[in-house]
Amino acid sequence: MTPILGRHKPAAPVPAEQLTRCSADLAAALDHGGSRLPAHDVAQARALLEKARARTALTGSRTVVALAGATGSGKSTLFNALIGEPISRIGARRPTTSSPAAAIWGEEPSSDLLQWLGVSTRHQVAAGSPRAADLDGMILLDLPDFDSNVAQHRAEADRVLELADVFVWVTDPQKYADAVMHDEYISRLAGHDAVTLAVLNQVDLLQRVEVGECVADLKRLLVADGLAGVRIIPTSAARGHGVDDLVSAIAQVVQQRNAAEQRLLGDLTVRATGLRPHVSDTEPPVQDAGPELDRALAQAAGIPVVLDAVERDYFMRSTQRGGWPFTRWITKLRPAPLSRLGLDKVVKGGLSRHESSTVLGRSSLPPPTPASRAAVDVASRELAQLASVGLPQPWADAVQDAAAPDEKLYDELDRAVMGVPLRGRDPGWWSVVAVLQWLFAIVAVLGLLWLVSLPVLAFGQIHLDPPTVGIIPIPLLMLVLGLLAGLVLASLSRWIARRGAAHRSRVVGARMRQEISAVAARQITDPVAVVLNDHRQTRVHLEAAAG
Repeated sequence: MTPILGRHKPAAPVPAEQLTRCSADLAAALDHGGSRLPAHDVAQARALLEKARARTALTGSRTVVALAGATGSGKSTLFNALIGEPISRIGARRPTTSSPAAAIWGEEPSSDLLQWLGVSTRHQVAAGSPRAADLDGMILLDLPDFDSNVAQHRAEADRVLELADVFVWVTDPQKYADAVMHDEYISRLAGHDAVTLAVLNQVDLLQRVEVGECVADLKRLLVADGLAGVRIIPTSAARGHGVDDLVSAIAQVVQQRNAAEQRLLGDLTVRATGLRPHVSDTEPPVQDAGPELDRALAQAAGIPVVLDAVERDYFMRSTQRGGWPFTRWITKLRPAPLSRLGLDKVVKGGLSRHESSTVLGRSSLPPPTPASRAAVDVASRELAQLASVGLPQPWADAVQDAAAPDEKLYDELDRAVMGVPLRGRDPGWWSVVAVLQWLFAIVAVLGLLWLVSLPVLAFGQIHLDPPTVGIIPIPLLMLVLGLLAGLVLASLSRWIARRGAAHRSRVVGARMRQEISAVAARQITDPVAVVLNDHRQTRVHLEAAAG
């Protein structure tokens, strides 16, 4: 008889901690990946995690071995041969097996496990049976034919195969290359070499050379399926040939008491490997808000309008303090620039976000124009494009969505403007100029009163000659110098005020741009960074789960 092909050392046991870590990594990858991963694959992965949780929660060291095969492959005959009793019904009518049957070796309780498997037909193998010691702890399942014409039978086979720990694929010389078996079943278990066996049954129908040829060809097909390490055992269940070899191979797996962990770890690894192509190898760097976006946001926030009002407010207040006293009242007739924008209450310390939204609501700044909104959209899209280079399309779309501006952005911009103090401490020169202006005004008024009193006194026959400086009477000199000094000082203060107003506008503008940059970070770059971090975490956890 041709020896077993592909005999290997037993796979190393899977520590419980390794299975726990793999499950946690896959779960974390799904959480971070979310809707950016294919929905069907995510659903399958979550179902697998639930299966792993349920299987590991079942205490004990039972190993569930499933005999799976096509109609007529002799699967049920092999099942009976392994048990040593005619338990599974065999006959000419196909398919014979309509529901899974279980043979149980050993005294360890198995009711909970069989209930989870959904197997009601059970047979306890006697403790004194010939193979009881080798197969102690095994539950052997005879599955319905996976190529059955009855859809219910195929569905039942598929269901139990998803739950079994070890797979024994039973085929025969006529059907070992069957496309259904390889494409829809065996290839789906790529990476599960440690818990997979292949049985080429009915070899009594072949010559010895033909057996070797069939085994070699089946080996080639299994390698193509991704199962290069699977052992192939030629048998003739009807004649008992090779059954002992199969028992020995199954016993080697069962006695490790680790097949369930091997199967689950293989499933998790395969699922993580399948999800890995949906993330890139690296992430683009998180882009800061560039000058184009900053300018667009500043325009949308109405900063140019506010700075113009700040500059005019500073100049108006300067002229009110340092202007010519006889004409400064005219400036009070003009509307206050900040009041017109609803910013008169934020001139000193600014307002917090809560105060600006609950006390004042939105300011009276004009709303962003369609052009300014379009500029913000374009700039944010450009930032998102740079931050999504090389990412799979769902991730790139998520970056675009994260960077897309909404009404919350414009509300934040309005609050940022209202949170910046628009006036600083009054400059000291205002007080100096104001004192001098009043002093010059008093001198001019006194000179005028002196000049007016002279003819009045002369009318009353009181003649007083005013003192002079040279030929110029002092009262006239007081009037003229007071007026001229006030006018000159007013002109000088206006010149200084224009420069001070421009400086104040620059200071307020710098603070507002800092606030705008903070808004851009909160509303645009931080959400983009969250998506890129999710992508990185998804990749890291998938790679860890894939081993």
